[in-house]
Amino acid sequence: MPKRVLEGVVVSDKGDKTVVVVVQRTLLHPVLKKIVRLSKKYHAHDEANALKVGDQARIIECAPKSKLKRWEVLSDSSASAS
Repeated sequence: MPKRVLEGVVVSDKGDKTVVVVVQRTLLHPVLKKIVRLSKKYHAHDEANALKVGDQARIIECAPKSKLKRWEVLSDSSASAS
């Protein structure tokens, strides 16, 4: 089964080797027939501590690393400088 890749914005980098990424998605409400924005926070492993608040991040599913971390930062997105 392929691993999911999500893209979002880093909202916290306070934890050591951890970032919190907010991923927004849109969907059509089944009753109201209106576009609705939903967001969810994911804790992701950032080995290099490279990402800072406001950076764009791509995260990929991985085996659990701690109680909350089930995602890790893709290495190609850590090269983005702001």
